[in-house]
Amino acid sequence: MSLHDDAVLVLKDYEAIEDGQSGLRQTYLDHLASHPDGMWKSCGAGHLTASALVVDAQRGRVLLTLHKKLGLWLQMGGHCEPQDATLAAAALREATEESGIRGLSLLPGGPVVLDRHPIPAPCHWHLDVQYAALAPADSTPAISDESLDLRWFAYDEVAAVADASVVRLVERTRAAL
Repeated sequence: MSLHDDAVLVLKDYEAIEDGQSGLRQTYLDHLASHPDGMWKSCGAGHLTASALVVDAQRGRVLLTLHKKLGLWLQMGGHCEPQDATLAAAALREATEESGIRGLSLLPGGPVVLDRHPIPAPCHWHLDVQYAALAPADSTPAISDESLDLRWFAYDEVAAVADASVVRLVERTRAAL
């Protein structure tokens, strides 16, 4: 099965709880139906990305990265790569690479939320499929080349440092926990 096929199955199985998520899920499916290259950065109309919010559930906090290019506190994530067998594997790979934490495990049940956001040309859209990943006890993060900083934030601190999409991801993750 191709990564494209896996993404279609993941999206068909995604249970959209929030208003707008069902329509967004259909936008993603329509995009993939119209763009065989819709998983890849080279797709000018936009492409799916995979991300994961790293959670230390025992201590009630999440790990955010200060994105080098955007200057925003975000969850770990990015572009799918040819070696990614599944969308979940892409999210886990990105979270591991950007957090430096080995042994992350995705929450069962698939993605927790979808987020579509504009990006600078030549591409136009990231269609992000967002998962949540549990960090092993006493994990120590390590800053990657893609980040200016990494920091643990208590759940109630996220709204003060991150945008609404990250706050929504934290809320949905906490509900999934």
